[in-house]
Amino acid sequence: MKPAPIIARVFIAFLGLTGLPLVATAGPVNINTADAKTIARELTGVGLARAQAIVDYRQKNGPFRSADDLANVKGIGKHVVEQNRANIRVEKGKSGEAKASGGQSKGAAAGDETDQ
Repeated sequence: MKPAPIIARVFIAFLGLTGLPLVATAGPVNINTADAKTIARELTGVGLARAQAIVDYRQKNGPFRSADDLANVKGIGKHVVEQNRANIRVEKGKSGEAKASGGQSKGAAAGDETDQ
């Protein structure tokens, strides 16, 4: 009877450890310069399809002025905005994105070219 609780504890510990990298990798992202992969990686509840919708909206309508503007993107609701508010940046230049994504400026540069 004792092996079952031990297995359960090991399983719970495993789940806890595998979930840590997901939390640790989320961080600030400049939605005016980041590419879809970066947005999807950094924002909770935003997969690649939603992230691409953000990039497409930005290309069509110009840069976002605030985090709240994200709610105008189809598939992005107010709940997603609130869930990610602390990590959403709306700077217009490359430097904010390079700092926000840990120096991953390659995606930021591609986003800047499409904005102009």
